[in-house]
Amino acid sequence: MLERLKKEVCEANLRLVREGLVMRTWGNASAVDRIRGLMVIKPSGVPYRGMSPRHMVVVELGTGRVVGGRLRPSSDAPTHRVLYESFGAAGGVVHTHSLYATAWAQARKSIPPFGTTHADYFSGPVPCTRAMQEDEIAAEYEANTGRVIIECFAGADPLSIPAVLVAGHAPFTWGRDVGEAVENAVILEHVARLAAETIVIDPSAAGISGALLQKHFQRKHGPDAYYGQHAQTRLSRRAR
Repeated sequence: MLERLKKEVCEANLRLVREGLVMRTWGNASAVDRIRGLMVIKPSGVPYRGMSPRHMVVVELGTGRVVGGRLRPSSDAPTHRVLYESFGAAGGVVHTHSLYATAWAQARKSIPPFGTTHADYFSGPVPCTRAMQEDEIAAEYEANTGRVIIECFAGADPLSIPAVLVAGHAPFTWGRDVGEAVENAVILEHVARLAAETIVIDPSAAGISGALLQKHFQRKHGPDAYYGQHAQTRLSRRAR
């Protein structure tokens, strides 16, 4: 299980680069083994080129203690741990400094649902956290970053909006596994760009109606979702 997670986490980090969401060492992805209480995450400040599963770092979820790997874990590891502890359905977490999503974070603005592309993946605006206070920055900065994210989702289902913008910082996404967390980071960046371009065309643009928003989200993610195929369905090569 742990070796498989290391491979998945390594591939997730490399995919962030391929998708154009990460440059230099500005990003990280992790996955959790809840049975063992362990998290696997990218090492801190290590270039992506030449990165392999053996470089991944294993951390105790409860304590943050490194229990596997020779390198230091990402400096954002405490943020990931806080998210896992609070978002029980999350199996993977991703942090990037992708261009458009980070621009919205720097503007301290939530991303409005202007259209159905947004609604297909997020059941409402992608929220931006409040600005962190000086004492939160001075002590346990990374853990407090996680806490202001959790504060944003009080009483909400984090899987219905699997992304957040940290004010003045950058985005985090999550998913049922690390692959889904990466996919949500890709989608978030596209949605952030669409929203920015919409405002360029019409600064007074209004969001879509709540009914249309929920229709598109529920048809893909709701209990009676009908978008796509059943998992057991396999298309025949002869299908027309």
